[in-house]
Amino acid sequence: MNFITTTLAALVLALPASAQVVIVSAKNPISKMTKEQVAMLFLGQTHTFITGGQAEALDLAEDAALRKSFYQAVANKAPAQMKAHWSKLEFSGGGHAPRALATSADVVKQVAENPKFIGYVDAGAVTAGVKVVLTL
Repeated sequence: MNFITTTLAALVLALPASAQVVIVSAKNPISKMTKEQVAMLFLGQTHTFITGGQAEALDLAEDAALRKSFYQAVANKAPAQMKAHWSKLEFSGGGHAPRALATSADVVKQVAENPKFIGYVDAGAVTAGVKVVLTL
């Protein structure tokens, strides 16, 4: 490899991976959440924010790479474990899986429009209508 190729390769490897963030509407009073609080919402263990307001988790499509890394980071669960978790809850009448949206832009749009929604996206997708409550 020549100097330029070596230098470019080193720069690319040095760039940090984009962070994943959990977002709520800018209208939501919450400013910070823990991984445990987020996990409880996305695992269906609670349907209220810590402030007492109604909460509804929004997911990404099952095949989204971001979804896989989100559940691994927040709940330490692989996609197959999440599928089994929701199958069991839905079968027993204990709840239903979060509504899945096609893209991060869709999640941002829905969360910005409704203070009861919570979602996760790549940090680069964040807009003025939402606020970050947890960075993973």
